[in-house]
Amino acid sequence: MAMQSLLIIIVVLALLLVIGVPISYAIGISSLVAILQSVPLDVSVLTAAQRTFVGMSKFSLTAIPFFILAGNLMNQGGIAKRLVDFVLAILGKLPGALLVTNVGANALFGAISGSASAAAAAVGSMVEQGEVEQGYERAICAATNGASAPSGLLIPPSNALITYSLVSGGTSVAALFLAGYVPGILWAVCCVVVAVIIAKKKGYKGTPGKFDWKNLGVATLRAIPSLSLIIVVIGGIIAGIFTATEGSAIAVVYALILGICYRNITWKSFWNIVVESAKMSGMVVFLIGVSNILGWVMAFTQIPQAISDALLGITSNQYIILLIMNVILLIAGTFMDVTPAIMIFTPLFLPVVQTFGMDPIHFGLILVYNLCIGNITPPVGNTLFVAIKVGKTSLAKVMPYMLMYYAAILIGLLLVTYIPALSMALPRIAGLA
Repeated sequence: MAMQSLLIIIVVLALLLVIGVPISYAIGISSLVAILQSVPLDVSVLTAAQRTFVGMSKFSLTAIPFFILAGNLMNQGGIAKRLVDFVLAILGKLPGALLVTNVGANALFGAISGSASAAAAAVGSMVEQGEVEQGYERAICAATNGASAPSGLLIPPSNALITYSLVSGGTSVAALFLAGYVPGILWAVCCVVVAVIIAKKKGYKGTPGKFDWKNLGVATLRAIPSLSLIIVVIGGIIAGIFTATEGSAIAVVYALILGICYRNITWKSFWNIVVESAKMSGMVVFLIGVSNILGWVMAFTQIPQAISDALLGITSNQYIILLIMNVILLIAGTFMDVTPAIMIFTPLFLPVVQTFGMDPIHFGLILVYNLCIGNITPPVGNTLFVAIKVGKTSLAKVMPYMLMYYAAILIGLLLVTYIPALSMALPRIAGLA
């Protein structure tokens, strides 16, 4: 029954997505159809309604709307320029200074805003004019901008990691946040390496003259208020001063005060930000609710156990199993957004990796890293298309350079997958794992 139910879910979900049904409805309907083979219609509908309510009524879920609001406030708060100046002051001497600055600023801005697309749009717009003036090829700039933007989704605060915490049965958010630093920085470093290689081939120089300590000091002072959001919120959560939910509320207050001080947020813009955040939060929370139906169906029909038995039947080698999972997640990520993919694949693969002793924290970083690659891979690849639009170029021109970035990022994925210490060292040092 398990494999039959899984097949029904996959087929119905695929058909609904092809005809344009929103992902949340598609997940709910496919789950309901799968359970109808063994449970009467009235019981199925009642159970689906109950599971949706249960999925949306978790207190820890409150952190996501708050972090979304904080991110949107920071997007409008005028911090992108300050972060670009800060990173340029540090890395400006490297070949291809603006490419490298784009990578570093994306990592910082993505971490603060919680959105790869917002990072690609805001940071890309800030560096685009300077890149054109200095003769940088637009396609290279767009590829660098798009490839590096998702690194911020791994660096906390990360809504993707909060979502995984909920779906995985309560994995510590603080531990996941700490675990995300090294993989996120590794992603950014991979992009920096490629950017420098391309810059040397193209003859793009760093900023002329000696290292300017005065400029670094000024840029640092201007960036400190924005960077302090990460220190205050994440530091408080990890130290146990407040929970992730309380930290998300503090982030909103901090971001609002910062935006007002920078004079970039008015009453009108604040109202628009709140409305937009409410819409986005509603979609995410409803998606989590209906995904709870899917989780219940999988548990009821024992789909995870069947998947585990099937994979272990192919091989007992955990390294090969992880490689198979990575391939599946990479393919799925090209067609699905990060949040619904986390909902679907966590209950499928987490029990499998736990059979050979993998920590849920480590698996969470592997999962999110994989799905972030899908964020910059066609045919969906929302962040990549934002970068292309900002860079005023085309997919055909960008893809040759993206292939270089894909290769480097995939090396990073293999390192995160097969070297647990990259994800687990910081949580263990902090006593959270």
